[in-house]
Amino acid sequence: MTEIALIEAAALRLAGHVRQTPLLYAPLLDRIAGRRIFVKAECLQLTGSFKARGGWSAVSALPPQARTQGVIAYSSGNHAQGVAYAAARHGSPCVILMPSDAPQIKIANTRAYGAEVVLYDRSTADRDAIGADLSAARGLTLIKPYDDPQVIAGQGTVGLELAEQAANAGIDTADVLACCGGGGLTSGIALALASRAPGLTVRTAEPEGFDDMARSLASGTRQRNATATGSICDAILTPTPGDLTFPILSRLAGPGTVISDDQALRAMALAFTHLRIVLEPGGAAALAAALFAPDLPDTVIAIATGGNVDPSLFATTLERFA
Repeated sequence: MTEIALIEAAALRLAGHVRQTPLLYAPLLDRIAGRRIFVKAECLQLTGSFKARGGWSAVSALPPQARTQGVIAYSSGNHAQGVAYAAARHGSPCVILMPSDAPQIKIANTRAYGAEVVLYDRSTADRDAIGADLSAARGLTLIKPYDDPQVIAGQGTVGLELAEQAANAGIDTADVLACCGGGGLTSGIALALASRAPGLTVRTAEPEGFDDMARSLASGTRQRNATATGSICDAILTPTPGDLTFPILSRLAGPGTVISDDQALRAMALAFTHLRIVLEPGGAAALAAALFAPDLPDTVIAIATGGNVDPSLFATTLERFA
């Protein structure tokens, strides 16, 4: 099956189980940025982020016996909730490996979906090794957060929706900025747009010091971040681009963009003020790039990827920037 066929098949399985999220527009954001900005609000998705799409796609594609035995995933919180939600709806046991410094709201919500949460120290422990050991010991199917064809296909349904919404809005040429960790969302969107809206070019948005994808795209080889912690954008802190995602983005994406933590926080405040949506820092990176990055075209579309932010951080952000 071709890559676009996988995305189209995922869209059929997702129908009725995830939301079609809106494409929002606020003229005052244009004045701040000096360009026209549209925002696809995946923060309004079930579980609070686009990860519900990849989670449902992956779990629903498993053979019945594998679903009965259960699944395991590792995540700082959004992939965790997406897989936990899908597993619960399919009646599958679910174990989620999460860093101990993940936002408490993400840990609590993952447990609320019925998953067993196992915490680890992301600065010292190897999550891949822990996940592999748990998977083997319990007979669980590992659903990776981005390096999984069905996860990429599920995230690619964002691109299918966006292609139709952009056409309806009269947008035939634009940069599409997407918050990027390992690249599952960006590669899925890139594949969908290459088929359905080739005038829309995907570009990654990452925090300073964790711009492994931007550096990899610039160099042509996969680069690794020097550290695993140190940015407020927890949702998109990954060590290196994915084995599956990097070749796709090397072929289809434009240059990456990089934003600061303060720019992410300011974007969160502006999104609430002008769009009335709630974003977490990592979910605001693309909007931050749309607002503040140089050398962008006259029209950009930012994917607002997640809204699972701790209330205290959100309140502090609004007090500081709104």
